[in-house]
Amino acid sequence: MSAPLQIRPVTPDDFDAWLPLWDGYNAFYGRSGETALSRELTHITWSRFFDAYEPMYAMVAERDGQLLGLVHFLYHRHTTMAAPTCYLQDLYTLDTERGKGVGRALIEAVYARAKADGLQRVYWQTHETNHTAMKLYDNIANRSGFVVYRKEL
Repeated sequence: MSAPLQIRPVTPDDFDAWLPLWDGYNAFYGRSGETALSRELTHITWSRFFDAYEPMYAMVAERDGQLLGLVHFLYHRHTTMAAPTCYLQDLYTLDTERGKGVGRALIEAVYARAKADGLQRVYWQTHETNHTAMKLYDNIANRSGFVVYRKEL
């Protein structure tokens, strides 16, 4: 029988095990090959998780010493709430772990961390074609009804 799933903050020693998950996440969203994120940007992102002045955090799902998933989130101010809010920016699990509760456990760990830190809301977005993930999201959160617009500058 395998060990229980553990959700924990990343440590600097996790980089080599985190990197394939990060690369898998980016490939899932089409950021691979010529459109891949630079290693410089990857290292900047990684360093932010350990910078006390950055409100950006990372946790991983681990079982039997293997990282199975990641979640990245950040806190920011909001105009309609006194407390900051939490934006869950990245969530990814290995293909072999989908449907086994890893994603749910990562999201629930973010919920718990944000609540412990005095926040009132966690929110995120996903691509409209990510139907598998939306089955989970529809069970653990409410759709806001907002549509995201953006313009690259």
